[in-house]
Amino acid sequence: MASSVIETLAMHLHFIPTHLHKRASKMADQANQAKNPNLPDYQEVRRIRHRLSLVLEDNDFVANFSSRIVFRLASYVKPHWKLGLLSMITMFLYIATQVSIPVLVGIAINDFLRPENLSIDERVAGINKVGLAFVAVVFINLAGNYLHLRGLASIHMAILLKLRSEMHAHLQKLSSMFYDHNEVGRLMSRVQNDTAALQEFSNVFVVGFAEILSLFGIIAIMLVWNLELALICFTIIPVFMVIMLFWQKRARQAFIRIRHAIAGVNANLNENITGIRVTQSMTRESVNMERFEELNHIHLSAHLRAIKLTASLMPSVEILTAISFGTVIVVGGRMEQSGSLELGTMVAFALFVQRFFEPIRALVMQYAQMQRAMVAGMRIFELLDIKPEIVDSPTAKDLPPIKGHLSFNNVSFSYLPDVPVLDNLSLQIPPGQTLAIVGPTGAGKSTIVSLVARFYDVKSGSVTVDGYDVRDITHESLAKQMSMVLQEPFLYSTTVAENIRFAKKSVTQSDIETATKALGAHEFIMSLPRGYETVLLERGSNLSVGERQLISFARALVADPRILILDEATANVDSHTEQLIQKALKALLEGRTAVIIAHRLSTIKEADQILVLKQGKIEELGKHSELLELNGLYSKLYEMNFRDNA
Repeated sequence: MASSVIETLAMHLHFIPTHLHKRASKMADQANQAKNPNLPDYQEVRRIRHRLSLVLEDNDFVANFSSRIVFRLASYVKPHWKLGLLSMITMFLYIATQVSIPVLVGIAINDFLRPENLSIDERVAGINKVGLAFVAVVFINLAGNYLHLRGLASIHMAILLKLRSEMHAHLQKLSSMFYDHNEVGRLMSRVQNDTAALQEFSNVFVVGFAEILSLFGIIAIMLVWNLELALICFTIIPVFMVIMLFWQKRARQAFIRIRHAIAGVNANLNENITGIRVTQSMTRESVNMERFEELNHIHLSAHLRAIKLTASLMPSVEILTAISFGTVIVVGGRMEQSGSLELGTMVAFALFVQRFFEPIRALVMQYAQMQRAMVAGMRIFELLDIKPEIVDSPTAKDLPPIKGHLSFNNVSFSYLPDVPVLDNLSLQIPPGQTLAIVGPTGAGKSTIVSLVARFYDVKSGSVTVDGYDVRDITHESLAKQMSMVLQEPFLYSTTVAENIRFAKKSVTQSDIETATKALGAHEFIMSLPRGYETVLLERGSNLSVGERQLISFARALVADPRILILDEATANVDSHTEQLIQKALKALLEGRTAVIIAHRLSTIKEADQILVLKQGKIEELGKHSELLELNGLYSKLYEMNFRDNA
């Protein structure tokens, strides 16, 4: 489950604009700001991001207890009510037997040991009966505890499974805009750590309820047996309440710090692993280790602080227990000597006092779990409550078979408020034609293909396919007639064949081999240990970049899309692999509408149209030869970049 979530998040990261999530962008933005004061300041961009509803913040939670969270959590327990009822019944048996033990001791002393008018046989018979009852109570106690804990464990795991499944499904529905503004490590912290903490809720609810019942049972019996001694013993309760109120506030903050700290560790670890090649190439291992150690120590300190707080409460409870026990011995002893209290009752009271604080100690620990569950619940439900930005409208219809006419009509778009990326862009791409997009970094090239695939919705204007506004058709029907190949190919940890049929499960092995042969990939696939059934490592790391890209092309080819998007798909392949791809591209593009972002002249020069973007606007539009004659931006880009890659 966790690896599936990681793969899903990693897939979305391919669509994140570089200036929003790369650390390097911070330095670049600051440098550019110094050169050009009209550019948005990096810190201002961060402040704007924090105002967006899609940003998950690790804010402090001010509420100790939230009935809304509790009722929502209870909905996860509700489907398991039968098992919960069984746990409750066995819990009642456990509580009843726990309370019965001091009562049996008191009865044995008062009724069979102390009375002088009983014969030895009567005493022995009575003690035997109490002994048998004691053994039966112990067995019932152990059985009740076993069944109670087993039922709770089953409910725990069921809740954990459901929560993680819901979060995984929800994460797959969220838009690329959401992933632009949230670090994968922090999302993983919510999926893994917070769900694990949240499953404790059922334990808090059931066990906490059991301890409260046990406490009230002890109080009731003590009051019935001797009101005066019971009230004297209970005078210690206000002292305990003061200690608890003092402890609660500090404990809540301690648990919040732990959640923040582990989220920071996960985010940093994910970033370091994802960027390991950059780290090693720049020999930044020591710098990254220092930062990770710093975050790790913050997490350690937060945990130690919480442990210290929890540990500090236990001695206080033990001291109060000792004081109450001493009170029973001193006061009860005097009452027994005066004849107002039986010895068995005093002994039972001494046992009750010890058990009286056991539920309180347990409730203290349950409170610690409740704090973790409340914090985890807030973080999880904050994520689950985020509405996907890209959803089908209530009137959305399936897209019928299309020819592939793409149209941008006065399209404007921005990732951040007041920072436009596309400005009133209008463009027509006739069916079966190929449009190549070039331009400087940040011109809006990837944004155009993202809008075609509807990873984002336009802020104004419209994007249409064969005259259908992409917002008025179902996302699934659009995706079925469109394929995208990215610069960084993403492959799953499954077989080569499964990766190729990823977008279209109905394709046969024959279809797959036809596609790979057309692309020149069949030979290298057959050289793998198990051919098409070879299981790839994470992200296909046991293949070269070129081999991974060829499999991505095969995936697109077998899907037989009407619209094909190549987002710098040949940027990272070697010359030999590119030659193979170029041969296959002609067959792949035939009869299909294609939008290509490319840095290589061989990919661009055969395009029907070349769109030159600058600051989100059309600077030039035409064929390769026409644009060179203009001696404009395309010509300069060609001189700087394309000629070397020709």
